[in-house]
Amino acid sequence: MSDINRRQAIATIGGAAVVGLAGCAGGGDDANGGDTDTDSPTEEGGMGTMTETDEEVMTPSGTARVRAAHMSPDAPNVDIYVDGSAALEDVPFRAVSDYLEVPAGPHQFTITEAGNQDNAVFDQEVPLEAEDYTLVAAGELTSEDTDFQVLPLVDDNSDPGGNQARLRAVHVSPDAGAVDVTVGAGAVLFDGVGFTDAGYVSVEANDYTAQIRPDTMENDGEVVYDADVSLNGGTVYTAFASGYLSPDDEPADEGFELTVVQDAST
Repeated sequence: MSDINRRQAIATIGGAAVVGLAGCAGGGDDANGGDTDTDSPTEEGGMGTMTETDEEVMTPSGTARVRAAHMSPDAPNVDIYVDGSAALEDVPFRAVSDYLEVPAGPHQFTITEAGNQDNAVFDQEVPLEAEDYTLVAAGELTSEDTDFQVLPLVDDNSDPGGNQARLRAVHVSPDAGAVDVTVGAGAVLFDGVGFTDAGYVSVEANDYTAQIRPDTMENDGEVVYDADVSLNGGTVYTAFASGYLSPDDEPADEGFELTVVQDAST
């Protein structure tokens, strides 16, 4: 897997692992093979870190914008608390909230079964810089193979420019394995996307048919899912690949789907 744009980094809360998504085939950033930024994700733009001295703990200034995406297929509807106060209630699978504004700095995020505050599936402090974030509930509650986790994604909602759209793919389908994402006659948008990987690509604004294929060296695996996607110029989108390719063999009857949401528009 190649390096990723530093704003594509994902750091699993409570862990040090950083995972990334390879861009277009041959290192391009659009369907026709343009260049991408391949800076290391450790340089800047990932999760914020706290600097502690003998005298004080420095707290980031400004405002963070945070939204939640419920992408755990076997989890019930959930309530989400920020610093002990209810922020979102009865959030169903595949729902993506609007952005909430909070002061930059550490905040306690708690996710519980809807209507049952005592049954928390996640309760951790999350450090936030003055940036945009999507907190993605992923994995499974009832499987040892893909544990439930929350992924804080740093969102790049800057203007993609002109007739360009920015599209992020987020792989949160527990049984899909690594996949390639192609369009049209097989032009590669994303190559070798593993579970919980995420990353951006810039494409010309247009209507596309996105094709999900098992990852192969030639990016020519059999199409297992396709969906029509309309992308407008000057607009940023995230596409969440969620659910199960084989729901009959899994703990929840939630088939595979591609959920595309608009993040920002100029």
